[in-house]
Amino acid sequence: QVQIKESGGGLVQSGESLTLSCAVSGNIFRIYVMAWYRQAPGQQREEVADLYYTDTVAKYADSVKGRFTMSRDNAKNASSLEMNNLKPQDTVVYYCHLQLRTGNVDGSVGLYWGGGIQVSVSA
Repeated sequence: QVQIKESGGGLVQSGESLTLSCAVSGNIFRIYVMAWYRQAPGQQREEVADLYYTDTVAKYADSVKGRFTMSRDNAKNASSLEMNNLKPQDTVVYYCHLQLRTGNVDGSVGLYWGGGIQVSVSA
């Protein structure tokens, strides 16, 4: 019912930039929270940034403040994560995460994850 497509990952050198995109489709009434998480092998998934649908400024993890910028387009059910001045420690899998209501105003609210996209930063 809900499809999540992440794109924009890849391999860059330290100091370069990448922009991740998350496109959501399906039987959606409203996406309340859009967020980006990341997870390194053997470690817990950590939140990078999140943005509530009525807010214009995202909240960020300390590790990415000043380097990453998250935005969302409510009309298109999409978000992006602009990542600047990338560092080797940013090399992990990034996930789009959503809290949304399906169908109509009485529809169910649930949490959804994208499949993840790899970002690799070489020194």
